[in-house]
Amino acid sequence: MASTEPNLVLYTTITPNGMKISIALEELGLPYKPIKIDMTKNEQKSDWFLRINPNGRIPALTDTHPPATIAEGKNEPIHLWESGSILLYITTHYDPKHQLGFPVGTREWHDMVSWVFFQNAGLGPMQGQANHFVRYAPPPADQHAYGAARYQNETRRLYRVLDAHLADGDKQFLVGDKLTVADITCWGWVSMAAWAGVDLAEFPSLQAWERRLGERPAFQRGGNVPDPNPLTEILKDPAKIEEFAAKGRKVVQEGMKKDAEK
Repeated sequence: MASTEPNLVLYTTITPNGMKISIALEELGLPYKPIKIDMTKNEQKSDWFLRINPNGRIPALTDTHPPATIAEGKNEPIHLWESGSILLYITTHYDPKHQLGFPVGTREWHDMVSWVFFQNAGLGPMQGQANHFVRYAPPPADQHAYGAARYQNETRRLYRVLDAHLADGDKQFLVGDKLTVADITCWGWVSMAAWAGVDLAEFPSLQAWERRLGERPAFQRGGNVPDPNPLTEILKDPAKIEEFAAKGRKVVQEGMKKDAEK
């Protein structure tokens, strides 16, 4: 009897990178099995997970029955890691109608890929470092003022790039006249601007884009996989922000120590 299990297995948790994959899968209506990776227990560094993603980060995706062009007659799963790579895999092999992209090699496809790399190489790393210095670096905060300012300002610069692009011609999406993985890959980070200490109101076109996309049902479903996003409510209360950051700070610092000892 054929298996009724989805062939797409998503290893994830609630982060800007994790949610982008579940959002894309929800937008396409693809069945998938989410598996929560508990980063508070450093599960992403466990031996079993490192066999899926040698870099020990989420998200990762296993396709247990990949398309014939990849399988080459072998009944072997394929493991995808790095969020940009996963999104391009999904659009290449599971989006034949180009709902979230464009035909490979077209002008629009290259434009879309440029924005995907913009997020993967710029926005994500810079905002991620802003998150670290603002929320997770050990006290006292004044010892990290330069790092926090450096990465917050770079995050703002990258937000200005997005804001200016969207404002030019009053664009609804980053590429063309439809939602693509270019939008999805950026949205998770922009939606958590406040966690990096950045006020999204500084960027009106970007803020309107973030709100508009956040109202889509697939974003609301995918943005709460594998658990409801705690930051949705936490960011409304400064006391809860510090409490949540303190818990995260302990996990991050312990993880850094373990990495340094290896």
